[in-house]
Amino acid sequence: MPIEIPKDNWPGAVKAVTLGATAQDGGTRTSTVTIGGERTLPFLHFEEAPPHRPVIALEITPLRPGDWSAALLEAWGEVVDDPGAWAGACESVGADLIVLSLGLEDADGDPVSADSAVRSVTTVLKGTGLPLIVQGPGQAEVDNELLVAVADATKGERLVLGLCEDSNYRTIVAAAMANDHLVVGRTPMDVNLAKQLIILITDMGLPHERILMDPSTGALGYGIEYGYSVMERLRIAALQGDVMTQLPLMVNPGYEAWKTKEAKVGQGVPDAWGDWGERAVNWETVTAVALIEAGADVVVLRHPESLTRVRGAVDELMTVG
Repeated sequence: MPIEIPKDNWPGAVKAVTLGATAQDGGTRTSTVTIGGERTLPFLHFEEAPPHRPVIALEITPLRPGDWSAALLEAWGEVVDDPGAWAGACESVGADLIVLSLGLEDADGDPVSADSAVRSVTTVLKGTGLPLIVQGPGQAEVDNELLVAVADATKGERLVLGLCEDSNYRTIVAAAMANDHLVVGRTPMDVNLAKQLIILITDMGLPHERILMDPSTGALGYGIEYGYSVMERLRIAALQGDVMTQLPLMVNPGYEAWKTKEAKVGQGVPDAWGDWGERAVNWETVTAVALIEAGADVVVLRHPESLTRVRGAVDELMTVG
């Protein structure tokens, strides 16, 4: 006797969002990425096939990062001294997107200027044809100054600007609206705060199709279970018809995983922890895959081997039967 699998019929759906613009669309990217569009919970192929794969971004910085693990710097080699070459290397290992995280200082140790930020973004755009996400240093006044200049200089590229938070979203959203860009809004791990920020952003007139939602997360062993549950609740709310939660989800497991002692440190730890390189990559990989299974549409990684392993996991999750 055949068994009929019960299926949910959700009234809502996640918005489809396209990142980047090719020459035909007024940009210079050689490819674009479309995410979102889900009408059911992650990877329930028997209900409906996911319309788009989760995508993997690799994070880079304008200068050699002084706070990154030595294991990461060794993995990338000399390209970390040239953001254009680094972006090209990310494309060559299979990244779908590039995330450029701007810092607070330039190469001379002076406070980073708007001109310096624009030069860094321009260098990256020349070094890769992938769509680009540009994140400010995380201080509201500096973020506003840098991202407005970047938005003006790259009109039509459909960059994703961030991170919009409750203290600085107005300026960044206005810059995105004026220059045909997208934004990503980040809140602490809380469903209501995530929803409230989207309400504020859309009240300014930016359409949902140009917004990503970053609900924040923790790493494996450092709060991932709470971030996972928040993402699940956001996805369920979206499928139930809550328009303000119907945005693709972007999370940063690379940043979270590589600040843990288990991933970042190779000395002064118990021998039972095993090989440092393997442990670190596994920490990032497991964190990212868990978040993809929770509904992440974009995961931002740092290690090239993590990208390879996460892509393999996504291939399996996208396979039917």
